[in-house]
Amino acid sequence: MEEFLLSCRRAAQVNTDQPGPQFHVVLGNEACDVDSMVSALAYAFLLSKTVHSEMLALPLLNIRQSDLVLRSDNVFLLRQTGLSPELLLFRDQLDLRALQRAGRLQLTLVDHNVLPSSDSDLEGAVVEVIDHHLLEREPSPSCPVTVESVGSCATLVTERIVQKAPQILDQQLAQLLYAAVVLDCVNMAPAAGKVTPKDSQYAAVLETRFPALPQRGALFQALQNAKFDVSGLNTEQMLLKDMKTVSGSLNVAVSVLYVTLEEFLQRTELEAELSGFCQKFGFDLLLLMTISFTESKEPIRELAVFSHSSTCREQVSQYMEQAHNPALSLCPISSPHPHITAYQQGNSLASRKKVLPIIKDFLKEHDGDGPLGDAEEEESQVPPTPMNSLVEGCPLDDGLPHISAQDLVEKVSKMADRGGD
Repeated sequence: MEEFLLSCRRAAQVNTDQPGPQFHVVLGNEACDVDSMVSALAYAFLLSKTVHSEMLALPLLNIRQSDLVLRSDNVFLLRQTGLSPELLLFRDQLDLRALQRAGRLQLTLVDHNVLPSSDSDLEGAVVEVIDHHLLEREPSPSCPVTVESVGSCATLVTERIVQKAPQILDQQLAQLLYAAVVLDCVNMAPAAGKVTPKDSQYAAVLETRFPALPQRGALFQALQNAKFDVSGLNTEQMLLKDMKTVSGSLNVAVSVLYVTLEEFLQRTELEAELSGFCQKFGFDLLLLMTISFTESKEPIRELAVFSHSSTCREQVSQYMEQAHNPALSLCPISSPHPHITAYQQGNSLASRKKVLPIIKDFLKEHDGDGPLGDAEEEESQVPPTPMNSLVEGCPLDDGLPHISAQDLVEKVSKMADRGGD
């Protein structure tokens, strides 16, 4: 795999505007979660070993290189399998449009089946699709489409490899594929509702052929822990890791932080960093939602509002205090920063998915539009991240009775791709 990735990097450094060899780029989705990354790497590697032509198969991660640090579970898996992130190619390192203009581009989409509107001009280059999401692509005789409702796209890629070139499987590639399947299928637990017979079949194939693979449960837990590890991130990266934005007359960012609010508020030069973040990305207000857990794995939610405009900060804070659909049960707590209003959030069921409509309603009223206003959720200025398992839904959203710590992990993980996918 290392030799293959090095050859890809060397090839990508040539002038893409000039005539030259064809590039068959395997492109994952914008979230670039573990499944998307692994599917792109593995399928491009398969093409490189089985398609005998002058065309170069090349995996491309659909994020900027600087954003990889935000995908902490991806970074963990790369390290675990001995792959340096420096070997990978990222979206800002290859000009797809220049290749297309030069007539040198073919695209295979993995882990998504339609290009986002920002890439719609590349549609003519798409020659194949392998995905496990809802089919949105119109059928075309020039573009074979494989879309199956399995738990992981890596399952479908594993199937292709086993059927077409099982000899290319080694411990490293098997571990990449196995990790993606185990993570997406929530440790292969039927209760989580993600795993299908095909996922189980190919996970078993990998386990049988490579008995030295990490133990399934330990691998899943390690990846889960890595996903929520923010220990190496600076303030800007923590805010970007899981952010959605809403805009009307005000631009509001809603970031989820995987630390306690007390810990976050103690960061040095925090107000200056938040102010710089707002200035850099054009936000009038930041809504910070933290989630942590008690020793018994019960979720703790806290919330903070930052804005240099005291009027704006007070209006948003008051609106959320008085919200009834749902009631957030906010209890003010002391903040060491004059421009940050802080709360304990008594309603631990109110995930960001439930708070965003409250912010949208505030913007409608603030803009004088009433209930039919047009405050809209915007795409953030970074690609969507796969960090939604504790954000878009709380483990308790379904009104479940008390559940064990392991059940909680599974329920949490079950929601991992509701928003990022």
